[in-house]
Amino acid sequence: MKKLIGSLLVIGSTVVTSSALATQTLQLSHSAAEGNPKWEASELFAKLVEEATDGEIKIDVGGNSQYGDDMEAISQLRLGTLALSANAQGSTSSVVPQFSVLGLPFLFDSLPTAWRVMDGRVGDELKRLAEENGLVLLAMWDNGIRHVSNSVRPIENPEDLVGLKIRTPPDEVTVDIFEALGANATPMNFSELYIALQQGVVDGQENPLMNIYSSKLYEVQSYISMTGHKYESTPLLMSKAVWSTLSPEYQQAIQEAAVEAGDFNRQASLEADEELKSKMVEAGVEFNQVDQQPFIDATSSVYDTWHEKYPELVDMVVEEAQDNAQ
Repeated sequence: MKKLIGSLLVIGSTVVTSSALATQTLQLSHSAAEGNPKWEASELFAKLVEEATDGEIKIDVGGNSQYGDDMEAISQLRLGTLALSANAQGSTSSVVPQFSVLGLPFLFDSLPTAWRVMDGRVGDELKRLAEENGLVLLAMWDNGIRHVSNSVRPIENPEDLVGLKIRTPPDEVTVDIFEALGANATPMNFSELYIALQQGVVDGQENPLMNIYSSKLYEVQSYISMTGHKYESTPLLMSKAVWSTLSPEYQQAIQEAAVEAGDFNRQASLEADEELKSKMVEAGVEFNQVDQQPFIDATSSVYDTWHEKYPELVDMVVEEAQDNAQ
């Protein structure tokens, strides 16, 4: 297999050379805790890349924000000082705001529907936009359907959210959703969330059950309300500056590993909810189901806001979501 061409490239603290004896080590950053499907998929991705390149490329995975939070990772990817990130949809949208349309409220009826949409023309458009901003979108992994937890009361209707401080990711569409529902939306990096909940800086947050469980957020939250208010992806991103230095063989190996690890990630996400719900009930968390219609009605204005910004893309994703619904 061909080695990297030409000159010396520095990725973080890792030096990559074209020496025939060199093993190339690329850093991959993510914010998930051990046991989370993102953590496990990242480890699998590293294993697959090493196997496919006969050990000539190694992926050094830094989970739990070891290499910085998701926002920092995005900046480093664009500079070429970090090679890879299994990032968050919200953080990615800080550079490519069109990623936010995947999180329009109550857009997808199931995880498989979301995946079919992302694997089609919507995903192709997001890949093009990412590349324009110095990012290579390798695959769209999964970050689940999101629900609300808090330490004050069960959320049974939108009025129950009024006045609560709810942490959101740094993502405009999520802020729009919770402001429409009457909450005090408080953007915050995920790495800061547990302490903020523990100390009462915020009353609650919204995440899929797999994130709530793996990061132990349920330890500092009494109520989880199954709102299912939005979907989020996990874009697996690579620095375009680093990608462009790789041989076609290496690029293909990394691309194929990204898709295979993504399939694993998606299946793990799909299987997570019921098992994790029972574990958190045993830990004393109170769950409640909600009638989604009042929440759908209350957030309809979010579609108007985002259609004004990106009319063609919003029309496309809504159409694809309807056509691919189960």
